[in-house]
Amino acid sequence: MKVDKRQIGRALMGKRTNYRVTIYDKFPKMYNIFVIGFTSCISGLMFGFDVSSMSSMIGTDGYKKFFGSPGPTEQGGITACMPAGSFVGSLVAPFFSDSFGRRVSLHLCSIFWMIGAILQCASQDLAMLCVGRVISGIGIGFGSSVAPVYCSELAPPKIRGAIGGLFQFSVTLGIMILFFIGYGAHFIEGAGSFRLTWGMELVPGAFLFLAVFFLPESPRWLALHDCWDETEEIVAKVAAKGDKENEQVMIQLEEIREQIEVDKEAEAFRLMDLFRPKTRLKTMVGMMAQMWQQMCGMNVMMYYIVYIFTMAGFQGGAVLVSGSIQYVLNVIMTIPALFLMDKCGRRPVLLVGGLFMLAWLFAVGGLLATYSDPYPDGFEGDKTVRIAIPKSNKPAANGVIACSYLFVCSYAPTWGVCIWIYCAEIFNNTERAKGSGLCTAVNWIFNFALALFVPSAFKNLTWKTYIMFGVFCVALTINTFLLFPETKGKTLEEIDQMWEARIPAWKTHNWAPTIPPSGKLDQEMHKADVEHIEDTEESDRISPKVDSEKNSGTDLEEVAKSNPDSISDE
Repeated sequence: MKVDKRQIGRALMGKRTNYRVTIYDKFPKMYNIFVIGFTSCISGLMFGFDVSSMSSMIGTDGYKKFFGSPGPTEQGGITACMPAGSFVGSLVAPFFSDSFGRRVSLHLCSIFWMIGAILQCASQDLAMLCVGRVISGIGIGFGSSVAPVYCSELAPPKIRGAIGGLFQFSVTLGIMILFFIGYGAHFIEGAGSFRLTWGMELVPGAFLFLAVFFLPESPRWLALHDCWDETEEIVAKVAAKGDKENEQVMIQLEEIREQIEVDKEAEAFRLMDLFRPKTRLKTMVGMMAQMWQQMCGMNVMMYYIVYIFTMAGFQGGAVLVSGSIQYVLNVIMTIPALFLMDKCGRRPVLLVGGLFMLAWLFAVGGLLATYSDPYPDGFEGDKTVRIAIPKSNKPAANGVIACSYLFVCSYAPTWGVCIWIYCAEIFNNTERAKGSGLCTAVNWIFNFALALFVPSAFKNLTWKTYIMFGVFCVALTINTFLLFPETKGKTLEEIDQMWEARIPAWKTHNWAPTIPPSGKLDQEMHKADVEHIEDTEESDRISPKVDSEKNSGTDLEEVAKSNPDSISDE
């Protein structure tokens, strides 16, 4: 069956199609969840490649000479092209993913990425470079939107958190790998340095393109399209080596059945419903979480690491060597984050991370303000860098480097990983798809804005740039304490009840629901939530509609009577 224009049009309008890409059925499949997770998260590796390719090139002579030493505005525009494309890709990807399957979106991710890499590698001027980065960004947008969802839909419940964190781990790994490639390429004279670096981006794109043929489709997508036999087969092979009678397999299949029912009933839920009175606060918390992840200073420390070490007085290859240590630390410190959140909780991790980040940013700003010398016309020919610490103050320069390393060690296990998982937890089943998509779009918008702004900030504000981001960290820490509830150890349904009860964020750690939701009772509560989406009045608690003629405080009891097996013994 061929894809026609009507099917593509229906997909872009968010409507389901019955189209099934059959070419995937001709290839054998791999069912090891860790192999599946790492393979699908190659899109994260691509994201890291892009970040590192720019940070490792902007300080090299070959890049500067070929592109005419881009000024702060030009360099900001070049860097911002990628998140601009990613913003578009992340908004479009769900329509294709829901209509044609997760694997189709992963293939589009690899295709856009490779086209962009070819254009960047062959760039003859800034315009061609920017177009290539926008197209690569669209690919990253597809990958960042689809890969985490695909992983969570295939992973068994017990390891869903660890598998879900693989995307961010892949990003940090990609940053480190390509930074070392860029370091080796900077010994090549002329344009060959950046052409080799950007040409290497084709490798993960080609690998993902080929590997996707061997990935199974998401069982949840298959269930949505009434392919239950395949759903059961894939879940059994991934979770229990094909044993359909396995307890974990049966639990996961039941979870998928319940989720599919909720999804079908939630089709009337609109994007604007995220801002209805009962959902508005959690939507704002999710958007602020993604905003602060960008505004905390990560953008400064990763995209423009070369500028930081240049201000510290480092030159030439020493800049790249010093920067490589930071990227290694980023990878290493991301690993414990996969386990830290479930041990310590979300709020403590975010609060401690905010406090440490603001300390290191203020320290960098203070050291540069005290020990750097001004260079009004630019340092070592770089007009963006207008201050630098002289060699006579080497201890101060080493202090700047140390604070930069400590910042990364504080960011990676806290705001680096936690936010992606947190924003998926705070929404209930009805709201999650659109809520998570909106929050991700906010992340890309601020990524774009900061990539465009930071070079000019370095030029005009110099050391005050770090003070500004330090103040942002103060704000995000206060914001987290006042508004971000604790979600550790709570089911998604209990989190929804917590929002309904409007418990102050700082009291949510010990909060417990009055009646623990379970099984069918939980399902009834979600159905009632969908039925009342259009209601303009807010009730103070959840009131599922069991009997249309009895809408009293005994509603939950009626549900329990009608479903005696759904209530667990107290």
